[in-house]
Amino acid sequence: MEQIIKALIVDDERYSRDELKHLLKSFPSIQIVGEAESGDASIMKTIQLQPDVVFLDVEMPVMNGMEAAKSLMELKKNPLIIFTTAYPQFAAEAFRYEAIDYLLKPYDEELLHKTIHRIEKKLRSQRNIKITKSTGKLAVEENGEIFYIEPKYILYMYRDDKVTKIITKSGEFEAKTPLKDLENRLNPYSFFRIHKSYLVNLDYVTRLTPWFNGAYQLEIEGRHELLSVSRNYVKSLRVRLEI
Repeated sequence: MEQIIKALIVDDERYSRDELKHLLKSFPSIQIVGEAESGDASIMKTIQLQPDVVFLDVEMPVMNGMEAAKSLMELKKNPLIIFTTAYPQFAAEAFRYEAIDYLLKPYDEELLHKTIHRIEKKLRSQRNIKITKSTGKLAVEENGEIFYIEPKYILYMYRDDKVTKIITKSGEFEAKTPLKDLENRLNPYSFFRIHKSYLVNLDYVTRLTPWFNGAYQLEIEGRHELLSVSRNYVKSLRVRLEI
């Protein structure tokens, strides 16, 4: 059975979106699930539609493709990214964002075919890894002892210099494991990155309050401190929290 690849097209120019849609329709494996005309809209659409791959224009007003890619990479389920642009000088920077490929406009059909093959190969590799919901506990070593923490009791965690602080309902722990690695381990649970250095358990969020410059502050059940939510994550957070 041929794998179906859900694709989102992001470009502020309608003509460019239509052109790419037309070309992608010739690939049986590609299913175009949506389109967006701005970087911030691409984040919302990605959360709502859960595409496997995002064809992302680089040059867009307000939030450009590079900025959007940075936010997309922080999502719990981040898609593959294919940058599209008329300007070749962005190629080097594009691959810093772990892009699978970089397509120049006007699109070359032969190169597009190679890109789709690369996407198929990457996704096939990912899907061959059987992912099951973890029933184990998070092991944290402290003062020579190993503590086992149930993920459902973790309120939030944050990176402080070279240490990850884990705040639970019963106490606080430290781990040397990078926040990104812990985020991957906790993937089956309700954790969400609100800032590059903070990961919160959405089950304990009680209030979201406007702060300044588009940022917000978050209240966690049973805690007095307020956590800062980067303005790049506010819309995504609201989508996750609200019915």
